Amino acid sequence: MKNRVVITGLGVVAPNGVGVPQFTDALKSGTSGITFHQELADLNFSCQIGGIPNVSDELKSKYFTDLQLRGFNSSGILYGCIAGIDAWKDAGFDTNPESELDYDTGLIFGTGTSGVEKFREAIYKLDDGNVRRLGSTVVLQTMASGVSAYLSGMLGLGNQVTTNSSACTTGTEAVLMGYDRIKYGKAKRMLVGSCSDHGPYVWGGFDAMRVMTYKHNDNPENGSRPMSTSASGFVPGSGAGALVLESLESALARGATIYAEVLGGEVNSGGQRQGGTLTAPNPEVVKRCIKNALKNSEIDSNEIDVINGHLTATSKDTLEIENWTKALEREHSDFPYINSTKSLIGHCLAAAGAIECVASVIQLKEQFIAPNGNCEDLHPDIENLIDSSCIPTEKIDMKFDVIAKASFGFGDVNACVIFKRFKE
Repeated sequence: MKNRVVITGLGVVAPNGVGVPQFTDALKSGTSGITFHQELADLNFSCQIGGIPNVSDELKSKYFTDLQLRGFNSSGILYGCIAGIDAWKDAGFDTNPESELDYDTGLIFGTGTSGVEKFREAIYKLDDGNVRRLGSTVVLQTMASGVSAYLSGMLGLGNQVTTNSSACTTGTEAVLMGYDRIKYGKAKRMLVGSCSDHGPYVWGGFDAMRVMTYKHNDNPENGSRPMSTSASGFVPGSGAGALVLESLESALARGATIYAEVLGGEVNSGGQRQGGTLTAPNPEVVKRCIKNALKNSEIDSNEIDVINGHLTATSKDTLEIENWTKALEREHSDFPYINSTKSLIGHCLAAAGAIECVASVIQLKEQFIAPNGNCEDLHPDIENLIDSSCIPTEKIDMKFDVIAKASFGFGDVNACVIFKRFKE
């Protein structure tokens, strides 16, 4: 027997909104979270803008004890724990530290580069010749699985607990990994998501690669321009997204609020063949990923109403749209609506997939299509493939049933997940 899988909790820490209500308002209004950062200018970055969530000390204290916060400077873990706990509470569960171990619930929470600031701090202290000054939390803050270790301990989760890492695809992949575990009866619930640090030591390598925009330091909100003629590279971002996945049987038994159903999806790799490289997707395998996601979800391409794309504001946006048109065999006015959450928050790296999955589910639950920011000058090659009306620049209130979310990451790795409006 294969279980149906639904979403019963959401949490998000995004540059334009911390918490689902604030993030939802920002999506509806097209509010950007991209700002100028003097620290980047002082370090001679070409791109001096980015998306950093607004997390106050007061907010931190609601999730962490004073002891936990002592010497704590891993922003990714911080964001991941806040989003994860919010999703857990949103699903109707508490965070009692004395709770019994929950063997029915697991955790798959991904990240990319974790605790870079903590690494840097540790290196300087070692160079001073005093290893004891490193402190007791260096390992936990810098190991890749730090976020899953923190979260599982806070919530007492006894099923599989792990951290995945697949560049920009990480969060979407985590959703599908958790989905599989519930579908085949290995868990009743899985808390899934991903997070990413911010700052010069995470973003510096991308600046050196010249893949980030340098043209909008004076007007940050206009910097992230997916599908635009004037796009000049992505804007870096950070944050976390989290979802509680649950078997339909379990959700109904406890009367949980159901945001949406996960129909299925696909994860694959282009192997850096057929035009695929470390930084560019293999188009044949991207199309295969989309087609197999539909097949595994047992739906037809014509049932896709909305797409939340990967769409990073680089030269690959046109190729992505072309791949969608060929995979779905739909183009021009027959193409679904498509949007890029990155136009409002930048590219949140390892956190991108999870934040954008949350954005997709919110749009499905609230029945609206979020606007694309900075896309008034649609790229002509994209306009030759699909009608401009398919790329809304204002919020659209519309009843729809199915949204596809895809991520195509560094290293030529892909994931596509299909969400459907839940109907009993």
